[in-house]
Amino acid sequence: MISIQTRMAVSRYGLFVLGLILVGFMAGLALLAPVICPYDPNGVNVHAMLLPPGPDHLLGTDALGRDVFTRLVYGARVSLWVGFVAVGISASIGMVLGLIAGYFGGLIDEIIMRGVDVMLCFPSFFLILAVIAFLEPSLNNIMIVIGLTSWMGVARLVRAETLSLKERDFIKAARISGAGVVRILARHVLPNAMTPVLVSATLGIAAAILTESALSFLGLGVQPPVPSWGNMLMEGKDVMEIAPWLSVFPGLSILFTVLGYNLLGETLRDLLDPRLKQR
Repeated sequence: MISIQTRMAVSRYGLFVLGLILVGFMAGLALLAPVICPYDPNGVNVHAMLLPPGPDHLLGTDALGRDVFTRLVYGARVSLWVGFVAVGISASIGMVLGLIAGYFGGLIDEIIMRGVDVMLCFPSFFLILAVIAFLEPSLNNIMIVIGLTSWMGVARLVRAETLSLKERDFIKAARISGAGVVRILARHVLPNAMTPVLVSATLGIAAAILTESALSFLGLGVQPPVPSWGNMLMEGKDVMEIAPWLSVFPGLSILFTVLGYNLLGETLRDLLDPRLKQR
């Protein structure tokens, strides 16, 4: 009989593959957008307004006659770009602060971690809304604001790993050999603390995509005519009864992309954490 551990391992790998397929499919569409899209994403055609899905327009057209499939694929570029850049910013800040707090400890650790606690007191989405309200809505501002308001989890994870690693023999040997603090952190501590960062970053991409979509839906994110899944949902809500495809397809794109990154993040955590392998 197949053991429970074997069944769980097969299930985890299956979910990992499913997440990889979903993420890879969306990334492939975004990369190949100029090749696979037959229309201009912003090309208005008054003779093709609100056409249902068909052979000429696979996913139909919107109220301005623009091809929904084309805008959906170009919107994937925006959403994925926001996810990667925002997570890159947040992971960089979180890693630096987590390394410093965990390695030096004492007053420095207290200051950094109390700052983390203060940031966590505010609901992240409302904090982003408050900041965006004072800025001009743009793609760059969204990426920067999301990145600057979502580094706290990474900082905590890296700090915890650093506190454990700095007492290991190979770190003590590096100190005795005369290695500087920057070299120890960059060459010895950080590579060994990357597993939780990788998992957190994968899940963070999904969160950033959701945040960008919500902001764009509210009119505070990517501004028309640039296509994004959020503003496509906003445009489709007014004609939901007569043209449901305008909301259904962007919604499904968000669903499957976020699901893919969440599956990747959860299974990576299970596969890379030796403590979970024993379950």
